[in-house]
Amino acid sequence: MAEGGAIPEVESIHGDGEPNAKGVVRIASVAALGGLLFGYDSAVINGANSSIKDHFGVGDLYLGFAVASALLGAAAGAMLAGRIADRIGRLRVMKIAAVFFLVSSFGAGLGDLVVDDLWTLVFFRVIGGVGVGIASVIAPAYIAETSPARLRGRLGSLQQMAIVLGIFASLLIDWLLAHFAGGAGEDLWLGLEAWRWMFIVMAIPAVVYGVLASTIPESPRYLISQHKIPEARRVLTKLLGEHDLEITIDRIQTSVATERKSSWRDLIRPTGGVYPIVWVGLLLSVFQQAVGINVIFYYSNILWEAAGFDESQSFLISVITSVTNVLVTIIAIALVDKIGRKPLLLIGSTGMTVSLGTMAVCFATADVVDGNPVLGDVAGPIALVAANLFVVFFGMSWGPVVWVLLGEMFPNRIRAAALSLAAAGQWAANWAVTISFPGLKSFNLGVAYGLYTIFAVLSLLFVAKFVKETKGKTLEDMDEMAGIR
Repeated sequence: MAEGGAIPEVESIHGDGEPNAKGVVRIASVAALGGLLFGYDSAVINGANSSIKDHFGVGDLYLGFAVASALLGAAAGAMLAGRIADRIGRLRVMKIAAVFFLVSSFGAGLGDLVVDDLWTLVFFRVIGGVGVGIASVIAPAYIAETSPARLRGRLGSLQQMAIVLGIFASLLIDWLLAHFAGGAGEDLWLGLEAWRWMFIVMAIPAVVYGVLASTIPESPRYLISQHKIPEARRVLTKLLGEHDLEITIDRIQTSVATERKSSWRDLIRPTGGVYPIVWVGLLLSVFQQAVGINVIFYYSNILWEAAGFDESQSFLISVITSVTNVLVTIIAIALVDKIGRKPLLLIGSTGMTVSLGTMAVCFATADVVDGNPVLGDVAGPIALVAANLFVVFFGMSWGPVVWVLLGEMFPNRIRAAALSLAAAGQWAANWAVTISFPGLKSFNLGVAYGLYTIFAVLSLLFVAKFVKETKGKTLEDMDEMAGIR
């Protein structure tokens, strides 16, 4: 893995022999468990939002910061993961991420019992965010280093599948714990409120992830970079078979020997200015977040309670939405290597524009009682259907496809620096949307969803004009497509 979380050249580690598909899928699935924890940690606070607000007696601004705090840690984790993985290996970094998740689960759930302050929760949410950032880099990078090129799109999409499964698991567990306790703020076990157990339960998948990381092989690329050729040969034999094995090893050695540390200067053209492909990658990342998808998964309970549903109904709606997200991600995995990346993005942007626009109209025209919109018998079901259609169109397109594109669209020479910039843009946009929503909600939900609709329209125009199809292209083809030699 190049510094900054770059996904290396997949073809450079594969010969012409038939890969061990079953083995490749298994190790990719284990690596993707980091994405499951990514999704769980990101969304678990959804069920605890109202209880945290009441427990600490804070307003919308502080609540927004507490929810978004994990994203600050995620940015740091993503920037550090590549360099650390190049020094100590991919598997050790996975185990480090598991430790961060474990510490965060107990700290977020119990830390304020020692120091009763919102900033204690924020601190441990940042710790979990570091784990999220590491997982967001190490899982797709490891999968890319151990996957055949012909399966790159589908196996790369496993990261998004794991993320949405993690979101589903967290929202389902939130709902069940709140149901058993009679409310998220009510006592459940050991005299602890249900919202605390929502965080504590994350310790289970964190331990499973750490243990299973010990059952998969280290990346052949990392082993060769450390001059562990016999060990790399054994791993490649299991993955690829015997055919052209020595040629594959020679290609990796050549690639590793010619690599240099990435630099932000790589993004500047000799004639001046940033390469256009860099702007394309950055804006793809920003648009993925600017349409407001994480409002659905971070704040959906508060959103639906504000619209007139009770807490139990809001939890159930959130679970249904997460199931929808899982199902459409499966569709995306099946389609991404068949119909291509760009068509999926165009379909997704069109659908998001219509569904978000519908939600904006519903909330903008709703009656307001005690500062909250009250949806009527007609507008309520329409807004609910529109919200789930928004998740459908995002989940089948912008969710998984952006991850795939960022892994393959950048030319080899600038991949490390370009990916670092794109990742930073994605976390920054996520943070901005997350921290701003409570204030926008208090002002007017119609305005909030109107803004997300505008970004969906802009994403459609952007993809139509600037995004090039990468289906069936080798990573070497990207140099010519980007105009970089």
